[in-house]
Amino acid sequence: MAISQPVIYTVSRLNNVVRLLLEQEMGLVWLTAEISNLVQHSSGHWYFTLKDQQAQIKAAMFKGQNRRVSFRPQNGQQVLVQGQLSLYEARGDYQLIVEKMQPAGDGLLQMKLEALKTRLIAEGLFDPQRKRPLPSQPRQLGIITSPTGAAIHDMLTILARRDPALPVILYPSAVQGEGAVPVLLQALETAWRRNECDLLIIGRGGGSLEDLWCFNDERVVRAIATSPIPIVSAVGHETDVTLSDFAADLRAPTPSAAAELVSRDQQQQLHRLTQYQHRLQQAMQLQLQQQQLSWQQLYSRLNTQNPRYQLQQKIQKQDELQYRLEHALQQTLSRAHYRWTVQQQRLQQQSPQNRIQNLQHQQTYLYQRLLTAVGNQLQDKNQALSRLSGQLQALSPLQVLARGYSVTTNTRGELIHNSQQVSSGDTLNIQLHQGTLKVRAEEIKPEN
Repeated sequence: MAISQPVIYTVSRLNNVVRLLLEQEMGLVWLTAEISNLVQHSSGHWYFTLKDQQAQIKAAMFKGQNRRVSFRPQNGQQVLVQGQLSLYEARGDYQLIVEKMQPAGDGLLQMKLEALKTRLIAEGLFDPQRKRPLPSQPRQLGIITSPTGAAIHDMLTILARRDPALPVILYPSAVQGEGAVPVLLQALETAWRRNECDLLIIGRGGGSLEDLWCFNDERVVRAIATSPIPIVSAVGHETDVTLSDFAADLRAPTPSAAAELVSRDQQQQLHRLTQYQHRLQQAMQLQLQQQQLSWQQLYSRLNTQNPRYQLQQKIQKQDELQYRLEHALQQTLSRAHYRWTVQQQRLQQQSPQNRIQNLQHQQTYLYQRLLTAVGNQLQDKNQALSRLSGQLQALSPLQVLARGYSVTTNTRGELIHNSQQVSSGDTLNIQLHQGTLKVRAEEIKPEN
């Protein structure tokens, strides 16, 4: 029986295998813990420890994820985090890579909210096809909110400014706290039972997730979704989103925005009436212009059948033809005169007399150029001759003799360069600048 060989790991490979096992087996986990040893690195990444009374784990939250955290975490703060278990292979540290972080209280509420939202979406409660259009001009508006809050004051102010003729009924209700849910349900039932409004606004001002929690209550959400009267949800600020917003027929970012949406702006209505009046005036003016044009056409047709008009047309036509004939004759004469002028100019240009004059001028010009060229060349030759004569004279032996030198030759005419060429008693000829001497060598002194 063969014995299997044990697998031998390197440290790097072992850490890599452990990291893959942690990431693949555990996946994303939720964890509630206390933050300690928080380091916010200059790179933007966060490194910290998550702990409870018995244990701790190292954690990291990178820049791309921590920029979405809505608060500044502190050491000792309880938080709810979501992340993935991993291993920092370089040091073998077991750690949690955090992707989401919330304060512990809000985090638990957010988890509860997400779970309820997922379930209601699966039921189709938030299906857009269930939503109804709002009445374009509501006959009476109902508002479900706190009678003492800032939201009702803002909405009534906007409604009074934009659409003071729109009647408003307030169904007072608590909008915060544990007892708010039954009061909200009772206000909705009252509005349905009376059936005196064809549009409802339900909402309140901004607050924390806990403050707005009654609008995430499943009973309130289902009541809004099944309301026989169209509802506009106006809860919190623009960034606040509740389940009531998904269930309502329309979500307004704020209570003030809801009042803007459902009211009819008097200025816009006045502008619309002005536009209608302008369009009516334009239509009447267009109709009048069309009638006037029709009358003018009939009058023109009547005039065209008048014999006097026809005679005038014939006379005008005759005058026009006569003008065109005179104009054509004038143009023909002008063109003929132009052609005659051109031919006359060409004939003058081809005249022998002109050509003879041109040739004479050309001959005179060439003769002058010839004289100039010959004079310049003769001057150049004289200058060259003088220069060469000077050079020849400078090199002439006579000039050397004139300075006191002489040329000595033997009877054979050979030049005597040194004393070794001459023997005692030899006859020598000495050429001076003026005249020649014949001498006899008597004493010869060799060069020292």
